[in-house]
Amino acid sequence: MSRRLEDARILMYSHDTFGLGHLRRCRAIAHALVEDYRGLNILIISGATIAGAFDYRARVDFVKIPSVIKLRNGEYTSLASHIDLHETLKMRESSIRHTAETFQPDIFIVDKEPMGLKGEVEDTLAYLKARGTVLVLGLREIMDAPHLLEAEWKKNSIMQKIDQYYDSVWVYGPPDFYDPLIGLDVPASLRRKMDFVGFLQRSVSRGKTSINARKDNYILVTTGGGGDGSDLVHDVMNAYEADPTLTQKALVVLGPYMPAAERAKLVQKGEAIPYIEVIEFDNHMEELIDSATGVVAMGGYNTYCEILSFDKPALIVPRVKPREEQLLRAKRASELGLVDMLLPDQSVDPTIMAEALKRLPFRQPPSKSGGNMRLEGLDHISQTVGRWIDGRGSHLSLVGAE
Repeated sequence: MSRRLEDARILMYSHDTFGLGHLRRCRAIAHALVEDYRGLNILIISGATIAGAFDYRARVDFVKIPSVIKLRNGEYTSLASHIDLHETLKMRESSIRHTAETFQPDIFIVDKEPMGLKGEVEDTLAYLKARGTVLVLGLREIMDAPHLLEAEWKKNSIMQKIDQYYDSVWVYGPPDFYDPLIGLDVPASLRRKMDFVGFLQRSVSRGKTSINARKDNYILVTTGGGGDGSDLVHDVMNAYEADPTLTQKALVVLGPYMPAAERAKLVQKGEAIPYIEVIEFDNHMEELIDSATGVVAMGGYNTYCEILSFDKPALIVPRVKPREEQLLRAKRASELGLVDMLLPDQSVDPTIMAEALKRLPFRQPPSKSGGNMRLEGLDHISQTVGRWIDGRGSHLSLVGAE
């Protein structure tokens, strides 16, 4: 049952440099909110090169800012090679500020990067704070290993700035799964602003059918955006080549950011394996996961939420550098019995990988693990937003008070 809100506006920011995670998370939240509240308009600022490849519901739109890509070594570069990074960042910063001035949001939600990429959102945060917009920082339930996150944040006084600008910090996970700021010195005033909303539940979009939808018994192999996913796909294919008793059908999704040379190599390699079908990208991944018997993935945040939402047996081979986020998530989920995990140095052994793939379809789904999966994030966010917007008369002064 959706409620009517009179012309409320939410602006969201997703810096997206390496994958699809931030944009897909913003889109899931936006879609849930416009479904619950008629009269709510949401605009997503995104740096994702393929922001336009996804469907958006009515009253959800996006503004594309120039893309910056993150290299494997953690450095950034402009996607348009003829424009230097500094100029690209200046364009992004002024586009973000201009969008905020024109759109005049009631709420501004920033995904993961508190001050935006290289500080590009700080100017807009200061402007919106002065005009009374509610400022929300959304954090994944796991950011990175504490020593890595602390080094990154200390350089730019991020902790103090979060406390200075933001009214509320949403953690996209339940409190008993993981604390994103574990091991960091967090001021008590900031702790009070933290709200563990729960994992963000996913569902299959109504009326949309993936062109790759299948009815047979298959496992899905996905690497998210695919920018660093080729190793996992090679490992799966090597296991099939090494073990003739591995006859489980597999659908491999390479991801839109996989480098062209790697993609061509894997497409060719897959063609020689009768049980494997390789596709490059699907903008309805939820459907493919929902129909699969099991999932093999690197275990980024969105894929993990989908594995829980559709209750699928899963084998996770996490990325271990430059960030440890996927490793920490996979270890915690495997401790709780929700997934099986192989480290990359195990996954590269075709015998170990083949055995894990053969076990996967017979593994119990996460709901049978006894662990609490708590997929209430979207409902929790919706209730919070409804409360704030109802209280707009007092200029949303209740924010962060609960």
